[in-house]
Amino acid sequence: MSPEFPKGQRPPLLLTGAGGMLGSMLQARTPAIYDLHPCTHADLDITDADQVEALVLRLRPQVIVNCAAFARVDACEASRELALLVNGEGPGILARAAHKVGAVLVHFSTDYVFDGCYRHPYVEEDATAPLSVYGLSKLRGEQAIQESGLERYFIIRTSWLYGPDGPNFVETIIRLAQEREELRIVDDQIGCPTYTRDLVLAAFRLLDVPRHSDLDHHSSPYGTFHFAGEGQCSWFEFAEVIVTLLRHHGQDLAVKRILPISTADYPLPAARPAWSVLSTAKYQRVTGAAIPHWRQSLKDYFEARFS
Repeated sequence: MSPEFPKGQRPPLLLTGAGGMLGSMLQARTPAIYDLHPCTHADLDITDADQVEALVLRLRPQVIVNCAAFARVDACEASRELALLVNGEGPGILARAAHKVGAVLVHFSTDYVFDGCYRHPYVEEDATAPLSVYGLSKLRGEQAIQESGLERYFIIRTSWLYGPDGPNFVETIIRLAQEREELRIVDDQIGCPTYTRDLVLAAFRLLDVPRHSDLDHHSSPYGTFHFAGEGQCSWFEFAEVIVTLLRHHGQDLAVKRILPISTADYPLPAARPAWSVLSTAKYQRVTGAAIPHWRQSLKDYFEARFS
């Protein structure tokens, strides 16, 4: 069990990967009920078991949220060992440390653990078959947590993540639309855009479930969950909406044409799943929370970015 804290004392929350896109949003959105301890890679190397254990034993967090990752999908192909170390072994190290102090671990994974051969929204129990080193390394991280002995964890798979404070598709299209007259965007990969704000709120809703759960004693509120923006689209459709919103916000653009192309027309080092739509039914059932449509969340992002 997690440690009890005196009345008025906030339980510590250890955040790893605090300098990244998701970690930055989590810092901004952590509820005041927690005593937040953010760690960048310079502060904490999650692949160093001794360093992780020493910090966790000293801090004794109630919650550990892991945002540390080697997330450059194509770079992972050329740096397989590093990807497997950071994305594969690091989460297991955190899970074993969490187990020693009774902490809950929140870990973020990816739709790239699937091969994209299905044509229905992927549920948590569907067979995994990653096509890339990145997808394989993230799957290894999931497995390391599951094999660590830790029972109280949330593995949250997400997709097509964007937000402030980091490189992502939305920011790339904003830049290219200002620089180029023509954009050629892949139209045969389908997924679910996800705003970091929504993902962070989802993580804290899941953390609230055990405290307010009315599940029967045979059920566990912990485990693997899918969370992504409601709805689905291709990268091409996503880009079209981004450019439309840029014009709505009065941005000076160079782009005149957006052309759909196939994956074969735009080869990259890492293979991507052609279909990676995630079913969020389990998350919605357990939390009772609705999920914003990806178009609405994108509008919210633009409102915040250009306000």
